[in-house]
Amino acid sequence: MDLTKRQAEIVSRLADGMTAEEVATSFCRSVQTVRTQVKLACHRANARNTAHLIAIAISRGWIAPLALALMLADLHGHALRTRQPVRTRQHASSSYRAARRDLGSVLA
Repeated sequence: MDLTKRQAEIVSRLADGMTAEEVATSFCRSVQTVRTQVKLACHRANARNTAHLIAIAISRGWIAPLALALMLADLHGHALRTRQPVRTRQHASSSYRAARRDLGSVLA
C-alpha cells in the first residue's frame, strides 16, 4: 500500500535529517499531527520504526533516493549540511611540539 502525498512529504523531510518539530513548523502543523502521520505511515508500510520506514520508502520508490535528493537540492539552491573537519590527536600533538620548540628557542 502506498503512502499518502502528505505522508510521503513528511517521510522525505525526515529522511533529509529534519526533526518532527522542524517538519511541523515547515508544514504549519502541530508536532503531534506530524508524529501521527509518521505512525500511520509506519502502519501502512509495516515498518517497525521511523528509520525502517525511511528505508522501505526509498527501496519502494516512495521518496527519492539520496542521489536524486542531492541533485534536487542543488537545483533549488539549498546548501548541503557538511560536518566540519575534526582536529585529530596527531595534529594537536605536532602543533604542541612546534609550540614547545618555539618556546625553547626563545628561552635559549
